[in-house]
Amino acid sequence: VQFVESGGGLVQPGGSLRLSCAASGMMFSIYDMGWYRQGPGKQRDLAAVITNGGSTNYADSVKGRFTISRDNAKNTVYLQMNSLKPEDTAVYYCNASPSWAAGWGQGTQVTVSS
Repeated sequence: VQFVESGGGLVQPGGSLRLSCAASGMMFSIYDMGWYRQGPGKQRDLAAVITNGGSTNYADSVKGRFTISRDNAKNTVYLQMNSLKPEDTAVYYCNASPSWAAGWGQGTQVTVSS
């Protein structure tokens, strides 16, 4: 299994970014998928989940600002991030939910700063 994240970058507070994660080596459509993030000096936490049926759930810290979606035809999961805050600065990873130890990729860095 492999997850390749992309779309991170430097953005000003209040800005937006869209992350993408391409999955391979798995039957993508049958699994729940999650976006996780690890801020500087913090543990890695689950930010958003989308089930194989399309239901979504969010951490309180991102609820109302982030939207997770998936395209099973492209084996891809997305994270639309709006109204970004400095505390959203982190490396963002995708993985199954619950996560697979072998599924952690390089992640994509998101930095929110003026």
